[in-house]
Amino acid sequence: MNHRAALAALGASTFVYVTAETIPIGLLPEMARDLNVSEASIGLLVTSYAVVAGLTSIPLTAVTMRLPRRALIAGTVAAFAISQLAAAFAPTFLLVVVARLLCALAHGVFWATIAPIAARLVPPGRGGRAIALVFLGNSLAIVLGVPLGTALGQWLGWRVVLGVLALTGAACVAALTLSLPALAGDAPTPIGQRLRDSVLVLRNRSLFAICATTAVLMIGLFAAYTYLAPLVRRDAGLEGTALSALLLGFGAAGLVGNWIIGRWVDRSPGPLLTTLIAVMVLALATLTPVLGVAPTVVAVLAWGAAMTATPIILQAAVLRVAPEAGDAASAVYVVAFQIGIGGGSLLGERFVSAGRLGWLPLFAALLAVGAWVIVRASRTAFPARLPAETREPVTAS
Repeated sequence: MNHRAALAALGASTFVYVTAETIPIGLLPEMARDLNVSEASIGLLVTSYAVVAGLTSIPLTAVTMRLPRRALIAGTVAAFAISQLAAAFAPTFLLVVVARLLCALAHGVFWATIAPIAARLVPPGRGGRAIALVFLGNSLAIVLGVPLGTALGQWLGWRVVLGVLALTGAACVAALTLSLPALAGDAPTPIGQRLRDSVLVLRNRSLFAICATTAVLMIGLFAAYTYLAPLVRRDAGLEGTALSALLLGFGAAGLVGNWIIGRWVDRSPGPLLTTLIAVMVLALATLTPVLGVAPTVVAVLAWGAAMTATPIILQAAVLRVAPEAGDAASAVYVVAFQIGIGGGSLLGERFVSAGRLGWLPLFAALLAVGAWVIVRASRTAFPARLPAETREPVTAS
């Protein structure tokens, strides 16, 4: 099986999904003017997206478990492309919201399905590395997708950006259809039973520990990450091009972290994750006081490398502790991650509204310490070393 083209197609799909999810932040003024609404209303496009994706991930994943994987993942990307095209031509803000919510409905199923598919494409013991390769699309979206989309939107308008994303999504559908092998869905079971199983999978203590780690860690990280730009301005006085360069460096550092972790995630997940969390704690602690340009730059780059690499270990752990229920377990993990994004952004806004911007790194660091404790207490979910037989490469057929 030639899995490289399939993994590349999956990675390209994550790239367009992440770019589209966050692009309203970069095009906020342009969209607000064109649709005649406030900038706060445009910001709700991101919040409502996360809420809908989180609420529908488990039930929609359960309902679609029987579908062939190639058809399902291609269908979610097709829904993405249609939603972007609809939003690009939407004459009112309400219709833009409706189009975005269509994409959010597909979002949960897409992210619950993509990691199990990637793991099934490679020999046993190399699933983590496959997930890391696919998740490079996330980092590329931050480094290239959002900045280029923002620049294009400021030049030609936000509707052109969504049109380009729609065309790119359509190309991804074609690539997925051509490159993915036929992968069957789950065995036929009643829908009600699948819904119950999707929730009861949390009885797996290791999976519960992974989801708890994810929610606690991401709430803190996204509370601070949402306001990374004002934090950098406060700590280092960076503006304009210098600020943009550092934010780009945050994503670029994530690419490096992703590549490094992808080579080791199938060997020592526990030590890797505790090390990454410790790096983030130190970086966030450095950002708490105002220390000047050099410490701020180093801390932001270290934070970017560790934060981007962490979900690779968490997602690989989900598939490892629930091998017979990969899609259901991944759907629950998606919910935990969306709780982190939505809850973190909401709490960050509360801190900033109260004039406590400088407290955000300390808040994130404290929650990261809590996540570190959970990881250390959950050795079955995050073992120090995986058995050798699960790591030996096997020639794919």
